[in-house]
Amino acid sequence: MPLLARAGQPALHFEIDDFTDPWRNAPYLILQHGFGRSGKFWYSWVPYLARFFKVVRPDIRGLGQSSADFDLERGFTLDACIADLVAIIDHLGADAVHFCGESMGGILGMVLAATHPARVRTLTLVSSPVFIGSATKKTYALGYESEAEAQRKMGMQAWVAATNRTTRFPPDADPGLLAWYEEEFARNRADVQMAMAKLLHGASAEPFLPRIEAPVLGLYPTAGPITSADQEQVLIDKIKNFRMLHMPTNFHKVQLLFPAACADHLLHFASQHDGTVCREN
Repeated sequence: MPLLARAGQPALHFEIDDFTDPWRNAPYLILQHGFGRSGKFWYSWVPYLARFFKVVRPDIRGLGQSSADFDLERGFTLDACIADLVAIIDHLGADAVHFCGESMGGILGMVLAATHPARVRTLTLVSSPVFIGSATKKTYALGYESEAEAQRKMGMQAWVAATNRTTRFPPDADPGLLAWYEEEFARNRADVQMAMAKLLHGASAEPFLPRIEAPVLGLYPTAGPITSADQEQVLIDKIKNFRMLHMPTNFHKVQLLFPAACADHLLHFASQHDGTVCREN
């Protein structure tokens, strides 16, 4: 179990999936999960990617198997999360990596690419908002005064079950997928998730977008409940080298609804940048 221990900072857990040819110096590809989740949520992408890239799946501080031994009020910041990612990249011994983030993980990717441009070869965003808008905050509040109040009064697992059915998954989604998602989400500490939600609701990647030098691929729902057309236009207008592709759904979790299609787009986007061929005869 790879665990990056650091003095005065929480230990960071990450998984490496590597089925590349041992004689090739295959590049690293970081898959960064979003709000309240863990690296396990990328399970369906790994078989498509790990033959050609060294796939790294970090758990954000406090989530998954990463340590929550830090001040949740002061230590859950964008700067801290970006420093964690840089520490992992340094630990891997990589000059630069391909980076793919889903939802909030994409916000982290945008900030990382802007503030550490030499470390990011390509950036892929999967249903990643630029910021959380007021309409989304109202939706996630589920009739309560705020999302935080809804989470406290309903309990985190009940809250995620309710929001799964309003924003993340269509009505005909596999019940097994929904049950797995809710159970896996609930493995994380509720206080850590709420601290992360506070960060997410106050964060905006918009000021960082013009500073992104890496080519960027966006994999988004056709009409997402969180990533609105207005937000997509901000990405198009402010990122120098941006390509948008839409998946045929109005729900947020294209990561789990279309894993093969999304992974294939990412595979060819990153390999085209590297000038390599990611297919086998």
